[in-house]
Amino acid sequence: MTLIHEQQVERTLDTLVARFSGASGATVEAWVFDDEKSRRQAEAKLASMGVTAKFRSAYKPLLHFLLEEADLENLSALHVVYPVHKACPKNRFLLEAYPLAGLVGETRLTFEAGTEDAFYAVTLTTKNGGPQTHKVFAPNRLHTDFIGETLLSPTGWLSLDGGTGERLETDYEILFTSAVEAVAAHDWGTKEPYFEELNVAVTLPAEDRRLAVGEEVVSLREALHEDFYFSLLEVFQKKSGRPIGDRGLQPGQIIPEIREGETISVRVETRPLRISDAVAEPQRLTSAVSPVSVAQIRRELASIEGVAFEARSRSGRSVEARYRAGADKSVMISGGQHANETTGIVGALRAAQTLSSRPGAHFVISPLENPDGYQVHWRLRADNPLHMHHAARYTALGDDLEYRSGKELFEKAIRVEAERVSGAKLHVNLHGYPSHEWTRPLSGYVPRTFAMWTVPKGFFLIMRHHAEWTAQAEIVIDRVSRHLAAIPGLVAYNAEQIRLFETHAGETGFRIINGFPCLISIDDRHTVPLTLITEYPDETIYGPAFIQGHTAQMETVLAAYDAIQTIEEPAPAPEPAV
Repeated sequence: MTLIHEQQVERTLDTLVARFSGASGATVEAWVFDDEKSRRQAEAKLASMGVTAKFRSAYKPLLHFLLEEADLENLSALHVVYPVHKACPKNRFLLEAYPLAGLVGETRLTFEAGTEDAFYAVTLTTKNGGPQTHKVFAPNRLHTDFIGETLLSPTGWLSLDGGTGERLETDYEILFTSAVEAVAAHDWGTKEPYFEELNVAVTLPAEDRRLAVGEEVVSLREALHEDFYFSLLEVFQKKSGRPIGDRGLQPGQIIPEIREGETISVRVETRPLRISDAVAEPQRLTSAVSPVSVAQIRRELASIEGVAFEARSRSGRSVEARYRAGADKSVMISGGQHANETTGIVGALRAAQTLSSRPGAHFVISPLENPDGYQVHWRLRADNPLHMHHAARYTALGDDLEYRSGKELFEKAIRVEAERVSGAKLHVNLHGYPSHEWTRPLSGYVPRTFAMWTVPKGFFLIMRHHAEWTAQAEIVIDRVSRHLAAIPGLVAYNAEQIRLFETHAGETGFRIINGFPCLISIDDRHTVPLTLITEYPDETIYGPAFIQGHTAQMETVLAAYDAIQTIEEPAPAPEPAV
């Protein structure tokens, strides 16, 4: 192990209380990265000393103003004029108000782009009174980040006795900046991977806040995990000379562990890879209410008749698959490429077990392509079960296995072998995405290179196909989406998430086919001519929501399997004239 950085940061709320404890009669207003309970406690301490203090949230300031200072249940109308700043997307501050449209019930909610770049203008009309207008400050700073990009990011702010105030660098910002700068300055050598595990252990006294909208959670700890993970990936992408967002980078396994604690501290160090697997009680697949253990995945896979084959991950974990030969046209089924997307793993197993009872069934299944990432997900869920945990998204090499090339394929070898033994023309690749808002508040708020994923928009389908398979791709999507539309409640579930998305983010940019957002495009990257990718909002869901998710994944596989059986392959291109 090598210690890269260690620091304890004085809490900003404590600093403010100490600074103004002797300023009886003063009025203090500050925006900080703290939960409501902590802010109210600090206000009360100063009030006992004769100081009028108001401590607001620097993270999602409009949403917190309405949750903390307005009576949403007593409103008949709410009109929001949101800021527009030239240094960020036009809808950035509209996104920061998410999921307001899901919180106001029958209240008439309207949004309007404004001319100011730092204030929301909010008009509240109560059910038994007239309109009231408020200005809500959204403090941000224009800065150059660790990779040289200019960003507008939320920041702390301090104002005294009604003045305009100035930027306040908060504990949250200091902690993040110092740690990432230390990693960027360290000598990592010149050869990837640079480490086995890079661990970022943080304690932060901030409680999560559940919202009464789907799976939404306001979490400063989760936001910090996301900002640490992707900022460090970007630091290593720049170091390696790769483009920002390059998924082939292999720095090693980056794991931010953000825990609730009394102090504000960070410790960054390299560690050896962990090779143990989490243990859990088995569940019936049809009614599984949470991710199932690796031991159960192996047992369920072994129950499927067929030829077993495997690959190995960087840590030495087995990546297992089964090939079931039959008279039908073959189909590839895979899950767990991104290991924090867990409904696809259960859905793939359920679908394969259903197919295996059919005469002539012909398929290959690899339900967990990224076992190293899967164990990271189990490890992180122990402290924060409701967080999306993107540190578990990629492999122990730090890359997205689909983008891996070269001689040492590790996990990707399972997919190459699945293509070879099956000769499949259709690959159903089961994925998920965040079930609640995904942000990077200290790096421009919207996740860089992942902007389309920042808020949920229902269960949607992506079809990538070779040019000559265009007609077949359209048929598969139509038949699969028709089949899914018959599942009770699924189209309504999509419609509600799409409504929220369009209110706060604009048009989805997808075609809506039979009630499902779909993206269909020509893509020759894959050797299999048809690749159907599912995207279910499953990071992180439990209980009935989890059952609904893996059931939808299973039904997608079954519908796609049935569809390909009746589709004629395109005629081969004519030989060129000699």
